[in-house]
Amino acid sequence: MAVQDGLLADDDGTLSCFWHGGLEDYRRYHDEEWGRPVSDDFRLFEKICLEGFQSGLSWLTILRKRENFRSAFAGFDFNAVARFDEGDVDRLLGDAGIIRHRGKIEATINNAGRAIALKEEFGSLAAFFWSFEPGAEERPAVVDLAALRANPTTPASIRLSKALKKRGWKFVGPTTVYAFMQAMGLVNDHLQGCACREKTERLRAAFIRPE
Repeated sequence: MAVQDGLLADDDGTLSCFWHGGLEDYRRYHDEEWGRPVSDDFRLFEKICLEGFQSGLSWLTILRKRENFRSAFAGFDFNAVARFDEGDVDRLLGDAGIIRHRGKIEATINNAGRAIALKEEFGSLAAFFWSFEPGAEERPAVVDLAALRANPTTPASIRLSKALKKRGWKFVGPTTVYAFMQAMGLVNDHLQGCACREKTERLRAAFIRPE
């Protein structure tokens, strides 16, 4: 494989974003999940929590532990996670299958309670999160490597981060939030030339935004 302008070429010439590095599981995540629009509340909650766990680490580390996280955190059903107590914190700190960081564990439990309140306020997490989808005027004319490297945060991710923090969420800085937006399809940051970019754009065009 060769990398040029942020694009990795397979042996057959197919181009894709370089960051999966040709690793099978990471490539599958890139091809089948990343950037595709999501409206399921539990998946949205899972992703924003896992992005918090990823802080200071690689996403690949989290991806390879994702099933362990799902088992440990009740499938990221925030109704269940909000009921976790100190005994659950101790259990999670002893779980070698996840990232055993007390602050991030306690933040996830806290955020579950905040997610319940958010759903009561907006009807769903999806309706809240998708209200921060940036307009075309906030997006780069061409999504290339230079554009992404120049913008680890965006005005939309800053707005969303501030809104979450105002409601008591933790580990939701604008860089973390932007990674969440990229993964959940609120933006399409597959690079220009990536084989998944147009497919993802079609999915976003057909996607019914939650209200």
